[in-house]
Amino acid sequence: MIDETPDRFGRYLIDSELGRGAMGVVYRALDPVLDRTVAVKTIALSADPEERERSEARFYQEAKAAGGLNHPAIITIHDVGREGGMVWMAMELLEGTELRHLLANERMGVERALDIVGQVADALGYAHERGVVHRDIKPANIMILRGGQVKIMDFGIARLWISDVKTQTGMLLGSPKYMSPEQAMGSGVDQRSDIFSLGVVLYEMLTGNPPFAGKDVTQLLYNVSTVMPPPPSTINRAVPEMVDLVIAKALAKNPADRYQSAAEMQADLLACRYEVAQQAASDDATVRLDAATPGADGSRTLSGGSTLVGTDAAVRLPVSRRFDAGVALAYLEHLAERSGVDDGSATLAARAATLARTTRKRIDRVQRKTDALMLTGVVAVACVIAFLIVYL
Repeated sequence: MIDETPDRFGRYLIDSELGRGAMGVVYRALDPVLDRTVAVKTIALSADPEERERSEARFYQEAKAAGGLNHPAIITIHDVGREGGMVWMAMELLEGTELRHLLANERMGVERALDIVGQVADALGYAHERGVVHRDIKPANIMILRGGQVKIMDFGIARLWISDVKTQTGMLLGSPKYMSPEQAMGSGVDQRSDIFSLGVVLYEMLTGNPPFAGKDVTQLLYNVSTVMPPPPSTINRAVPEMVDLVIAKALAKNPADRYQSAAEMQADLLACRYEVAQQAASDDATVRLDAATPGADGSRTLSGGSTLVGTDAAVRLPVSRRFDAGVALAYLEHLAERSGVDDGSATLAARAATLARTTRKRIDRVQRKTDALMLTGVVAVACVIAFLIVYL
């Protein structure tokens, strides 16, 4: 770790220190060639010569992969280099707030949480398609910019510390709560590990606490691998059951039972967010209707001057796209089948059984309506064609 602020790293002139973490120091710096302000992150290498060489090679490999990513929700890497016993990375300077700081001061509203996690899922899907896995998704690596834009930081950097996990417990303190079971067991990881970690982040955003805890790192990692947390809606009543379902699938212990891609998870998050927005609009319309002035014909005039005819007008909103359970329903029904297993999933399994039945009914009902509409359309087109043939 650097004790004194250096003058430069490579061509970048150091202006001030922005922060310190387990891996190193982040500085504000000036790029004199392009006349722009950047952030320079330093990462200390191992003291062991052989390990240092391997770590440096991994750093350049990961930096090259992350530097090839071009997505609005992924921080841009400009340059890398080495100075003495550390490597450094120059990247775009972000003006915003880390998600961990936001969570320390407030519990996220459901719609905002779904928006943020949806942006992260979109960026992860982009990276995963290009063979890049983050490996350390957590609130400290998610920056929220002004206007709500999300930026993911530190792509692939966690891999530098694989060899230190067993011996340097301090390196783990920021991440074990967000590790996937396969990471906790030291197994190989792929994109589904990022999906698990993102599910943990969403759970914490909605409930105020991560889903897994423990008196020490060993117990924490054991719980990550074996315990199914209670559904978020049992802690925060504002969370819809369909969000419980998304999180349950993201937090499946077996990677094969999770979302197989971030794009699948993002699609369900978008559906959930749409439902939440529609419900909020319906609730708002109902409140305004209750406060409206009734007319002689049963209509009600709202404060804004618009008129609603009939007492049910406020809830006659466009039919929203119901939560598409095609991705998650199989896992939901799998949980329901395990309701008799005493492994911490009984509560979720009982809810899953009920939600599975209602979701299946919804899908069947929507499908019947869709089939009827298609049949009506076909008949109408046939009638028009027949008319044209006869009379033209």
